[in-house]
Amino acid sequence: MITRFYYSADLKGFAHENPESILGKLAAHHQHDLDPLQRNAWLKQIEVLKKQLANLESGHIFFEFGIPRMGKRADVVIVHAGIVFVIEFKVGATHYHSGDINQATDYGLDLKHFHEGSHNACIVPILIATQAQDRGNTLTLSDDLLSNCQFANAENLSMLIERCTKELPTQNDIDAISWSTSRYKPTPTIVQAAQALYSGHDVKEISRSDAGAKNLTDTANALRIIIDRSKELRQKSICFVTGVPGAGKTLAGLNITTNRMRSSEDEHAVFLSGNGPLVAVLREALARDEVARKGVTKSVAKQKASAFIQNIHHFRDDNLITETPPVEKVVIFDEAQRAWDRDQTSSFMKQKKGLDGFNQSEPELLIQVMDRHKVWCVIIALIGGGQEINTGEAGLPEWFSALRHHLEEWHVYYSDAMDSDEYIQGGALPAQLEGLTSQSDPGLHLGVLVRSFRAEKLSEFIHYLIANEPEKAGHIFSKISHHYPIAITRNIDKAKAWLRSHVRGNELFGILASSGAGRLKPHGINVKDKIAPEQWFLNGREDVRSCQYLEYIGTEFDVQGLELDWCVVGWDADLRYSQGQWQHYSFRGTKWQAVNKGQRKRYLENAYRVLLTRARQGFVIFIPYGSCDDFTRPPTYYDETFAYLMKYGIPYVE
Repeated sequence: MITRFYYSADLKGFAHENPESILGKLAAHHQHDLDPLQRNAWLKQIEVLKKQLANLESGHIFFEFGIPRMGKRADVVIVHAGIVFVIEFKVGATHYHSGDINQATDYGLDLKHFHEGSHNACIVPILIATQAQDRGNTLTLSDDLLSNCQFANAENLSMLIERCTKELPTQNDIDAISWSTSRYKPTPTIVQAAQALYSGHDVKEISRSDAGAKNLTDTANALRIIIDRSKELRQKSICFVTGVPGAGKTLAGLNITTNRMRSSEDEHAVFLSGNGPLVAVLREALARDEVARKGVTKSVAKQKASAFIQNIHHFRDDNLITETPPVEKVVIFDEAQRAWDRDQTSSFMKQKKGLDGFNQSEPELLIQVMDRHKVWCVIIALIGGGQEINTGEAGLPEWFSALRHHLEEWHVYYSDAMDSDEYIQGGALPAQLEGLTSQSDPGLHLGVLVRSFRAEKLSEFIHYLIANEPEKAGHIFSKISHHYPIAITRNIDKAKAWLRSHVRGNELFGILASSGAGRLKPHGINVKDKIAPEQWFLNGREDVRSCQYLEYIGTEFDVQGLELDWCVVGWDADLRYSQGQWQHYSFRGTKWQAVNKGQRKRYLENAYRVLLTRARQGFVIFIPYGSCDDFTRPPTYYDETFAYLMKYGIPYVE
């Protein structure tokens, strides 16, 4: 279990305590053998801080203060005069490097957003390069009372702290002990969560301690009970877990996978997804993290990660060539609503695999593969409502069809929120369950948004916006606009500037657009340039392939199931508002063609639902003016959409 800090003392006590005593307390909490490099770094930090803090009359100091969402610890936190100073030490460093600046800023951001005691406190991130020259500091404070990163060396920290206490607005002095023990409510990105779970942390350590965490914990407990019951009673079970976009379905699935990988108990588990970009990004992230933590080779790390997270289509194909049951007893199918229907699966098998006459849907095939187990097994299907975005994605009814017509002996567990058109697509749930042994479980629904810690109502706002219910959308927007920045502009350069002005530290940002946005190309948004998702999401800002370079564009297919902190959403004429309703178009060749099929309309609307719910912290919508000289993008294609969105009072960036 993560402890909050390794050492704690008021500043007077710290000043009088022997350095070796302090070192001993730090070492007692260190989980690994204390190497000379770490020992010397701590002793140097103690030496610098004893000298620089000697004149402070009050305050409290913490060494190695835990930052759970990042899986790291801030070197030092000082609480003094109503200000929280979070310090990153670079012992022996002669320069202030950008990566270290971002790390110190990230610690400040993490405390500000996720540590309850820090919500209303002034927070000052400080980077100390002990051997660096004096560097002038400009002190600016954002609206949320987080300052820009400050710079110090071994000789001038006390002067910096004195300046901050004079210039910054502070509340009453903070009770440091109460502050340190206040609730921590982290909401990690899916990449951070996967890395933490994969390295042995529990979902409780990396998730919020409020309603969001309770929702995740309830779901984890419900699934654990079903798995244990199935194992004990020697039965086959399938669980349908539903959830609003961003509620943590993938996190719940990864948590179960890590907890049930029990090869010693003949209970292998695997996380399966048909979302190729998600699989690629998570595998690469896990491999990079394990290389950094353990020093193993990249090939070994990638091989291990590939056994933990697999592409569902590869799992399917591997099991076509054998009749033996898979080694896994517990399988988690992420985004199960995107599994292929019979026509799509049959077409693929004929064209790509040479299997003429194949006549099964993907849900039917995958259930039959797991049905090879003679004793017990569990399928966990994670279902997102309104998330089908591609031709041939079957949705939930296909799963019930497979169970109802072929595998009636399976035990079906489903969430009590599943009787909704978002999931059943017009069918009645009782009819879907007819003939099946089924049981409702409220623990199988994730209804609390955890992706965006700033706006739990975001997905609801986007739902009503796309559903053309402006009154309901406007009501929700009024509730989120003060905490979750949304802006709109008709100038792409202004959109990029807005983006950069909001980003701090290592926050992730990029440009998104619909895969059907065929006429944003004149503005540098070319959705036909394919990205490598693992490079786009994980590479640094200096890499032209990175999302943060703002050259390559992520579409709904690239980003579904993943997230950015901030983004630009380019809005083209494929989904345009006209005469009081949405109209749907596809750009083919040199012109727009109307989309008339209901299913294709739904895919297009869902594409924008995905794009507009990717940002954890805020986004700006870019809608071009169009051009009177270009018949493919006249102003009339864009103006009504812009006017529709402006009804909500979204701030306009000129």
